[in-house]
Amino acid sequence: MSFIKLLIISSFLLLATPGQAQQVEVVKFPALQKRLSQPNDTTYVVNFWATWCGPCIKELPYFEQANKTYAGQKVKVLLVSLDYASQLDKKVKPFVQKRGLKSEVLLLNETDPNTWLGKVDDNWSGAIPFTLMLNNKKQKRAGFEQEFTQAELTAQLTKFLR
Repeated sequence: MSFIKLLIISSFLLLATPGQAQQVEVVKFPALQKRLSQPNDTTYVVNFWATWCGPCIKELPYFEQANKTYAGQKVKVLLVSLDYASQLDKKVKPFVQKRGLKSEVLLLNETDPNTWLGKVDDNWSGAIPFTLMLNNKKQKRAGFEQEFTQAELTAQLTKFLR
């Protein structure tokens, strides 16, 4: 390969814009609560998970599939990590990038779950994975303290959207 061709190829590689890595926003509970209480007709599928939770990791691809399936519709998948905020750069961001998560990911920066658990769902014991489906305009809300299979998540979401 000639020196000129090599120089041109190198220049293009240096000037190429890197792909956008998925961002992970760190939020406090009031910000999450405000977001989930919007009086719109969007159905939110909010999955509370952590990088150290085996069942959570197992079901994440199902939420990613739901995100793809309902793209362009009024359905928003939100993945809320319950990892410590101090683990954002060491664990959470690498985890999200390695798995190629496309759904929006938030890290909930709260140290005392007893102050906010009941505000998410009265029946939530704090165990994860936990999924909340809600649509404020239709005044519908359902909480699931369980690990979903693909079929179970699809069935519950289809039922919820009716």
